[in-house]
Parts: sequence; structure tokens; C-alpha cells
Amino acid sequence: MVVTRFAPSPTGYLHIGGLRTALFSYLWAKKNGGKFLLRIEDTDKARNSEEAAQAILDAFEWLGLKSDGEIIYQSKRDDIYAKYIKQLLDDGKAYKCYMSKEELTELRETQMANKQRTMYDGRYRDFEGTPPQGVEPVIRIKAPMSGEIIVRDGVKGDVKFQAEDILDDFVIARADGSPTYNLVVAIDDYLMGVNEVIRGDDHLSNTPKQIIIYEALGFDMPSFYHVPMIHNSGGKKLSKRDGATDVMAYKEMGYTPAALLNFLVRLGWSHGDQEIFSMDEMKTLFNPQDINKSASIYNTEKLDWLNSHYIKNSSNDELTNLLTDFGILLTSHDKKEILLDALKERAKTLKELATLVLEVTSAPTSYDEKAVKKAFKGDAFEVLNAFGAKVSASDAPKLPLDYHALMESVVSEMEIGFGKIGQPLRLALLGKLSGPGLDVVMSVIGKEETMLRIEKAILANS
Repeated sequence: MVVTRFAPSPTGYLHIGGLRTALFSYLWAKKNGGKFLLRIEDTDKARNSEEAAQAILDAFEWLGLKSDGEIIYQSKRDDIYAKYIKQLLDDGKAYKCYMSKEELTELRETQMANKQRTMYDGRYRDFEGTPPQGVEPVIRIKAPMSGEIIVRDGVKGDVKFQAEDILDDFVIARADGSPTYNLVVAIDDYLMGVNEVIRGDDHLSNTPKQIIIYEALGFDMPSFYHVPMIHNSGGKKLSKRDGATDVMAYKEMGYTPAALLNFLVRLGWSHGDQEIFSMDEMKTLFNPQDINKSASIYNTEKLDWLNSHYIKNSSNDELTNLLTDFGILLTSHDKKEILLDALKERAKTLKELATLVLEVTSAPTSYDEKAVKKAFKGDAFEVLNAFGAKVSASDAPKLPLDYHALMESVVSEMEIGFGKIGQPLRLALLGKLSGPGLDVVMSVIGKEETMLRIEKAILANS
């Protein structure tokens, strides 16, 4: 059974690259009928934030990426890590290093002066003397001193690290007894049953150290897939301006979960020329071995296009539910179907859709100055008054076609073009010269509101 995991640190927001890694891990597990686990790596007590941890959980809930089983918090597992540290010490695979900070600084300065790579020199590796007083030791693992460590990677192929070039006896527990990152990751992945690790390639340099820990503890090795980074259009690391922001900010900007996930799955992975993927299709088609070896490029226009597609193809009940996050309550509105059918073709984001809804359902508080000069001229008010009289005398028009018939009647009787009624009426109803069909607007706001907006516009601009 395939078991994957996502293991964020709650020291900041969950960003778009992390979410893509989580999505890839989720899809691979679900495709294989396996488990997708969530682990919060909160051992950095100085930088951890409960708000950041909750934001991660909120993002997963919003996106529908439900993890399997209990969420693991590393901060609650110190006893487990201590047991394995003791095991490594007892087996002679790790040792106590009493090197003081002053000694370490002196060693590094000497190495730098000799143009050598700065690294620990192993002076306590096989130490049998009397430990120096007043120094709380760190615990270091006995890393191989020669040869190579091979990371067999499902994306990059075999990646070879020369032991003497990259590894020294790295610290697995600090002087206060707290374990270090590479130790706890290896232990937790093993104990959680994780056998497929999908993560960003910024973790590739950690992998040989984790392999050493796996081997020292006799653990089965998982398969690794290191995913290339997401870059901006200039080929540089994403900044906040490019989109590297809190995932929940995408919700605030009005992106749908379906669009965001569809966008992310195509950043570094493809299936022919297909662009639109349902969640079921993603689960069926995704394979981490098909991930591109090169970095992917973030494209805001592509995200907007996908989002507009999902908005257009969402049911009105779905949109009604999504719009509640933007203060739009349409559940009991008797014309919500007409309104949303007309507006969802015009919006790239839910935030834009919410604005469009408000522009229709709320009477204008001002009128565009340029539009007033263009539309309220000549016999515009006469036309508006004639139309208002038609609406008032009509037998409760309800549907767009009812209002369209009234407009046609005025056009015919006054022998004018549709533009003569369209522009001033649109300005009266919406305060500007753009928007959905006038017959739709009037059907949504109703007879009384239509007459009120016409009267108000004439009073305000005559």
C-alpha cells in the first residue's frame, strides 16, 4: 500500500509550492488506494506559531484535501526520539561530542584560512578519555567517511553524493537533548509507514543524511521524488508579488478550490495537452514519475482562465454557497438563477462575481460623470419617463422577456433606436454603462425597484 505524507513546519504560511507538494502526495496515495498522512513539524519552539499551524489545517479543509488518520505533531514525540537516540548511542553508531563553541569557531577559522571546506573534524568520534567539564555534549551520528551515497529519485534519477565532499558527523541531538530535523524526519516517516516521499528538491541535500539515519536504525528506505521548484516568468524564485503567498489568500482573492488544484497539478506535470482536470481525473492519471525534471513557471493568466472556467461551469447552488464568503446571501433570492446565469460568464474570480452581484442588487449611489454626459442628453429623460410609465402600468412583469417587451414597446412607439433607451436606462439602473443585460437586471430587482432607480436618476441628474 502506498503511504505518502505532507509535513509542513508551522513557522509561516502554507505557500503555493508546499500546497503543490501536498497535492502530488495526496493524488499518488489516492490513485493507489493508499493513505495520505499529515505531520506538523513543530519542533522549532522559538519560531512555531499556533496560528500558522491552524492556517495549514484551514487550507486543507478549504481545498478538500482530507488526510487519513491522526495528525502527527512532532512536538509531542520527544520520548520517541530520545529512545532512538539512545539506541544509536548504545549501538556505537552515534556518540557524544564535547566540542565547545569556541573550539568549533577556532576550527572553522583555521579551515577557512587554509581554504578548506568548513566541517567538523571528528575529534570526538572515537573519544575514550575523560570528558571536559562544563560542556553539555551534542550527539553526532557516525557518518561514512568515504564512498558515495546514492539517492534513487523517481524524478531526477540516481543522484550521487560523495561522502567526503558533503557529509561529516552531523548533529542528531542538540546539547539540550532536542533532536534535529533530519533525525526526526527519518524516524517519523518510518513509524508512520511512509514509503513514498514526494517533496520539493530543496530537500534533496537533506536526503543523504536521512539515508544514513535509515541505515543506522535498520529502517526500510522509502522511495523519493524530489519535485523541481516553481519559478516566476523570469525564471527566478517566486516572490509574494508573483503568487508565493498564503494559500488562504487565494480564497480571499476569489479563487475556487477546484481551479487552484487544477492549476497546481499542471505546474510540473502533464497528461498530453489536457488542461482541465477533475479531481477524479487527477487521481486516475497522476504519476510522480511523469513530473518534469525542470522548474515550472507560475502563470497568473492561466490561473485566472481556469478559475473563470470553473465559475462558468459551477452550479448556481455551488456559487451561492461560495459567495457567502464574500457577504453575498442569495439562498432565498427568488431570481438567483437568472442573476447568476447572467453574471458568472463575466467573472474571473468569485470576488469579481460578488462585486457584479452587488452592482445589480444595490441601487447606485453615484453616476459615472463621463457616462452622464454621454447618456443623459437630448430626450433621454423623456425616454426614461416613458419607459417608467410602461413599467408602472404593466401587470407585474417578472421575467427578462417581460421587461424586454416593454423596452421594445417604447422603442416602437417613440420611433427610436434601442441605444436611445439602452444607455440612459443602464446608467439609471447601474450607475455606469457596462453590465449584464438590462432585462436581466430589471427581472432581478423587480418592478418597484426599477421605477425607483429611474426616478432617482432623473432627479439626481436633471
